[in-house]
Amino acid sequence: MQKYYALDSEDLPTNTSENQHFQDVVARASSRRGFLKSGIGLSAALFLAGPLVARAKSEDKGDTKQPATLLGFNAIPISTDDTIKIAAGYTAAVFAPWGTPLFANASEWQPDASDDSAAQALQVGDNHDGIHFFPIDGSSTEGLLVLNHEYTTVENGDYTWLFGANGSKPWTAEKTEKAMNAHGVSIIHVLRDAAGKWEIKLDSHYNRRITASTPMDLTGPAAGSELLKTKADPTGTRVLGTFNNCGNGWTPWNTYLSCEENFNNYFGTTSGNDSRTAAQKRYGLAANSTEYRWEEFVDRFDYAKEPNESNRHGWIVEIDPFDPASRPKKRTALGRIKHENAAYALSADKRIVVYMGDDQRDDYLYKFVSDGVYREGGDTSALLDAGRLYVARFGDGKANGDFMGTGVWIPLDKAANAKLAKDPRFGNQAAILVNTRLAADAAGATKMDRPEWVSVHPGNGDVYVALTNNDKRTTPDAANPRARNIYGQIVRWRETGGDAAATTFEWDIFALAGNPKKHTNRDDLMSGSANITVDNTFNSPDGLAFDRAGRLWIQTDGKYSNSGDYEGQGNNQMLCADPTSKEIRRFFVGPKECEVTGITFTPDSKTMFINIQHPGESGNSHWPDGGSSIPRSSTIIITKDDGGIIGS
Repeated sequence: MQKYYALDSEDLPTNTSENQHFQDVVARASSRRGFLKSGIGLSAALFLAGPLVARAKSEDKGDTKQPATLLGFNAIPISTDDTIKIAAGYTAAVFAPWGTPLFANASEWQPDASDDSAAQALQVGDNHDGIHFFPIDGSSTEGLLVLNHEYTTVENGDYTWLFGANGSKPWTAEKTEKAMNAHGVSIIHVLRDAAGKWEIKLDSHYNRRITASTPMDLTGPAAGSELLKTKADPTGTRVLGTFNNCGNGWTPWNTYLSCEENFNNYFGTTSGNDSRTAAQKRYGLAANSTEYRWEEFVDRFDYAKEPNESNRHGWIVEIDPFDPASRPKKRTALGRIKHENAAYALSADKRIVVYMGDDQRDDYLYKFVSDGVYREGGDTSALLDAGRLYVARFGDGKANGDFMGTGVWIPLDKAANAKLAKDPRFGNQAAILVNTRLAADAAGATKMDRPEWVSVHPGNGDVYVALTNNDKRTTPDAANPRARNIYGQIVRWRETGGDAAATTFEWDIFALAGNPKKHTNRDDLMSGSANITVDNTFNSPDGLAFDRAGRLWIQTDGKYSNSGDYEGQGNNQMLCADPTSKEIRRFFVGPKECEVTGITFTPDSKTMFINIQHPGESGNSHWPDGGSSIPRSSTIIITKDDGGIIGS
């Protein structure tokens, strides 16, 4: 995610529907179960009411059973230093910072950021985010590292680092092109040598940069729609580029899913007139000029000149990293939202299910269920082009003892949803998919506190989502037990029958982030749930991923002032949780003003890759090069000193 915009950041909701908010549901569910009335307190009772996942094996010691833990490392304290910190017994190495040459003919990055657009097209992009390691022939020492470059940092209309001291002045077509080339995706052939050092294979034919100008295909039910046609593409099936690629996903057939998030920030107009449609406002397009200023030199980013161009962005992009000649495909069947990430599961009958969050205040959770069945070695070329898209409605209906409530998946499909079938705004399925947010509004989905990453437990299929925060609610009332959700929470649910394709589920809250150092009264909810302590306090959970053993890794992108409500929380960090005991320990802390994001492992689980995004976002970091250098987003490679499995 990104959070620096004055214009329509995720902090500014565009959802004006009357749909119920998740916090209303939580309040009723907690009231029904009597936790608030009993005086026990939500944090002490509700959030440790009973584990959703299967119990861990216990060691029998007479009448007392001590639960085993998955967490085999000692927690570390917070840090406010301009460096990275990691648990004892581990090593973290910086790899592939912004500007690193990706090809043998690429120039070295210039420390003053004076590289031109042609150089940037051959270098690793900026602001690393989602990431995945694709092994070559199952290897844990050689593979393709694919990572997103979400954006370039802009503040108050000026590019903070991309052009060094020159900034955005004067703004030119060349600077526009460099900015566009700093976005997108990098595919990097990496190898680990005998000494354990990872390197880029610069002469590899796999190495590739995908940018805001790369030709791509639009596929699925919306392809060819009148809503996707432009002057440059009267077919509505070909599009240039991907940008603001946030989190990611991957498929069992070894393709990468890159998620287009805040695409709206790139579309404005030089006309001086606010001629946005209701749909463009719902998606947050700028009324006039944008901070990126691409519309000044590239007409397709001016919505007055190309009103449909923005409809061609906000999709999930499927990329085949092993075929450098392949065109990325925007899969319209998965809907058009501000995609945070994409987490896949297999249904009981082996259909592909993809879970997705729309990262904005008061927006929704979705899932896609394919029509086709996945067969290893079968034809998967169009498996994500046909299926049914759903949006979640959370309820406080009676659930079993381990859950707070129940929920349903509402179909966003004209053939299965009578309300949408009658709505004149949705003349066909393509209109629903292009305007997914409006369809979800009409369907009565539950507003959420900025759904970030979704992850599926590898053992039991339970699904977890990070709701990063919602600090816009300031007035407490009966419907909002924590009026200002400034710390965020992690929600989890279990599909009925354990089947990912089910249309009903049960849910609870795994962790309510908070600050017991600042708020000592457990019953006021600001201290967080009982598994939040002064030793592991954090805010704004964002990245979320399970490893093969079932450890839940939690990454944060929140307030790093270390003062006021955030006193004692330090820089952004990565923690690890045991889903059974609910214990959470801090494992890693990033440098100043960064986000910790993206996570992937080698097949043997002995190497972890994560990303550090926007260090020095406000100008107070020189990481990783130190001195007075320009800060650079980078990948971090983590290994255990004894060669063991990460987290064990």
